[in-house]
Amino acid sequence: MSEFKFDALCIGNAITDVFSHVEDSFLVDQSLVKGSMRLVDTDEALRLYDLMGQTTRISGGSAGNTAAGIASLGGAPAFIGKVADDEIGEVYRHDMNSIGAHFQTSPLHDDLASGRSMILITPDGERTMNTYLGSATKLTALDIDPEVVSNSAITYMEGYLWDEEAAKKAFLEASRVAHEAGKLVSLSLSDSFCVDRFRDEFLELIREDKVDILFANEHELKALYQTSDIETAIALVREDCTLTALTLGSEGAMAISREETVHVPATAIVGGVRDLTGAGDLFASGFLFGLARDFSLSDCAELGCLCAGEVISHVGARPEKPLNQIAEQSGFTLEA
Repeated sequence: MSEFKFDALCIGNAITDVFSHVEDSFLVDQSLVKGSMRLVDTDEALRLYDLMGQTTRISGGSAGNTAAGIASLGGAPAFIGKVADDEIGEVYRHDMNSIGAHFQTSPLHDDLASGRSMILITPDGERTMNTYLGSATKLTALDIDPEVVSNSAITYMEGYLWDEEAAKKAFLEASRVAHEAGKLVSLSLSDSFCVDRFRDEFLELIREDKVDILFANEHELKALYQTSDIETAIALVREDCTLTALTLGSEGAMAISREETVHVPATAIVGGVRDLTGAGDLFASGFLFGLARDFSLSDCAELGCLCAGEVISHVGARPEKPLNQIAEQSGFTLEA
């Protein structure tokens, strides 16, 4: 990997997570699809919030969580995302900078409030997300800092960005700048429903080499290729993409390149799974950190599973224990 200032630049929706534990019957009563992510307007966001009972508020968002994981590993992350000039936006900015992430995106001065996601956690740890994007939808190509992109080993972008036309242009601008600087570009598919909305466009990004590294879970990858067979999906993505990082839940994860495929087991969770929120985001933290530091694909996937294992052992999408200590105790050498 060429020289860089940031291990990864994470670009995505700046969202504050609002968590609540509910029974499965709550999802049924509210006609919610378990495990899904849906976008809600202001009225629905307030209605759901009133029904949720006791909540916990944590700065989140998929790409923001990944940046937080990289920081916890002792890496140097950067983040680009849009918050409003309001209380939640200021808290989000403070949280990102306090963990060591470079976050200098100018705030939105508009009527839209900062984004937030109401996350309903059922007893099995599955999460159902109801997201109000608010100011996060106003990310544009003007927010892409070429200097930050050029000085990041990998630019990582979440598929949720594809819901807004201006954010698509921001995504493509970041990809162009990164490739011109000789750096790598990665995309997370984010959600199988997101894949269903933008399948053709995601495939075009991969096949036209605007994306070098694809992050997906089993459901997302099968949705991308419209198959129920994961082996078929793996064979197809191997042809399309230079490198794919595939998470398989309790079966661990795979790294798939045109030259090799590695499969590592999931990390054992002491005390069991408490909340799956952020599992994919933190897997990406470990994988991206490892890739930026020239780890083997096997070590990248193993470090990703280790990070995911920490975050699903508690409520919340960001690590509670220092990931660098956990990694070093597991035999990783993280110093550059």
